[in-house]
Amino acid sequence: MTGVSSVLNPKLNIRNAKLNMDASCINYKDTGYFSQTIVDYLEDAPKLRPFYGLRPDMDGFAALLKDKKTITDREVLVKVLQSQYSGILQLATYNSLLNNNISLLSSDNTYTVTTGHQLNIFAGPLYFIYKIVTAIKLSRQLKETFPDKNFVPVYWMASEDHDFAEINYTNIGGKKVHWWYEASGATGRINPDTMRQALNQYKGALGIDGHAAELGEIVETAYTKFDKLADATRYLVNALFGQYGLVVIDADDHAFKKQFAPIIEQDIIAQNSFKHISATNEELEKAGVHIQVNPREINFFYLLDGLRERIVFENERYQVLNSEISFSEAELKQEIARYPERFSPNVVMRPLYQEVILPNIAYIGGGAEVVYWLELKSNFEHYKVDFPILILRNSGLVIGKEVAAKIAKMELQPADLFKSTDNIKNDWIKKHSQHTLDLAEEWRELSAIFERIKLRAYKIDSTLAPSADAVQARLKHAIDNLEKKLVKAEKKNHQTRLEQVEHIKAAIFPKDSLQERTENFGLFYVKWGHPFIDELVKNFEPLEFKFTVLTE
Repeated sequence: MTGVSSVLNPKLNIRNAKLNMDASCINYKDTGYFSQTIVDYLEDAPKLRPFYGLRPDMDGFAALLKDKKTITDREVLVKVLQSQYSGILQLATYNSLLNNNISLLSSDNTYTVTTGHQLNIFAGPLYFIYKIVTAIKLSRQLKETFPDKNFVPVYWMASEDHDFAEINYTNIGGKKVHWWYEASGATGRINPDTMRQALNQYKGALGIDGHAAELGEIVETAYTKFDKLADATRYLVNALFGQYGLVVIDADDHAFKKQFAPIIEQDIIAQNSFKHISATNEELEKAGVHIQVNPREINFFYLLDGLRERIVFENERYQVLNSEISFSEAELKQEIARYPERFSPNVVMRPLYQEVILPNIAYIGGGAEVVYWLELKSNFEHYKVDFPILILRNSGLVIGKEVAAKIAKMELQPADLFKSTDNIKNDWIKKHSQHTLDLAEEWRELSAIFERIKLRAYKIDSTLAPSADAVQARLKHAIDNLEKKLVKAEKKNHQTRLEQVEHIKAAIFPKDSLQERTENFGLFYVKWGHPFIDELVKNFEPLEFKFTVLTE
């Protein structure tokens, strides 16, 4: 980190506007955007119960807190966090709750509520923000329910992930901002000093109105005053959420890995995770679950600056792929003991690592994350580590005044917005047309006539029944086509009004995808400032498991 003393405080006038949004909630399964496995999990389907611990409700938390076995070295946790924040805290004025939360982690009655994500530049898509808001809100609700205990929201940075192509861009206002750079190794260790072009593009997309200058200064400081992307991300996230007491953790650390070293050694040599997770995946497939991740024989990478490569066992040695590095079993044990930070867990071992170094009771993830956590319980049991309660993160759709006015004029309900454009138009036409476009009544009359025809045909010759059925089927097809033509013709009569549907869908479902999976938070922040985040915290309900539509 450089130039700390000269950095301006990023918290500029964040309370100079009020914002009150209307919230509507929709069942996840009614949106059509969530897998059947997630719907089954939320609805407590019996077939999934063997694959997780306790239910995601307050009764589940009460049971977990009663029997929770914390193996975390709290002294190490607090010491490392204080070190990681040593530079960040000089830049913020609203750190009292954050400092208090870090200190509370040394107490046996303090637990964490954790979410994790990659180090997407400029906070990536909106769901990056939604994950963190869910952790903050759930921590508050747990404190209200269990006042004798403390709950700290945590954002776990996936700083060891090496897939740079997944984090080096964001979409804002229909524009793609790209960080053009050839990176290798852990993304958290990359120096963001080559981000100037992307930084200028992003600030340009923010414009000059509203809170653009405020957010522009936050990202400018984040990506120019730190020499590691992990530190830059911590600063950005802290600028947005520090006042809520959110703790950001970077697990790419010697002291943390030292706690995990015994499991690293056991798992690489005995390949326990491969055995347990593979067996679980077979059972999940029998239950009709689509497997999200498959374990490898060795589920660790070897990590150095600029290098993160898989470890494989070949010719009686532990070989680091695409390198000349290899170890005998004795040498491997020695390397793990001396340099545990060089061993980086992959996607199936990272959750276990997280639960070893944090006093954690809940993990908040997206749909795919929750499903792959279902693969892991048996491995947790093998290593005698408590399995956290799995929480599907809140999902949201944010609608500004202009689009909200169009929706109101079209008399559309929040649930209507998730239908296809054609279905919305068809439903609107049928509801608002002065003509009857539904031929269901006519078909009932024709069906009654056909029943008499079929009966007559059967009396004359029983072999004529199939022919009568075929004629009836062809007529039904013709009636359905005629109904579609009636709707199509009526659409032409209301073409101008129906074009509004296309404008609405394009505005709130960019690229025909959920807004949260594509759009960056930046333009919402420019418009509303920090009150936008306050509204998310106010309206998200982590344990109700509903899709939230927020309308200005």
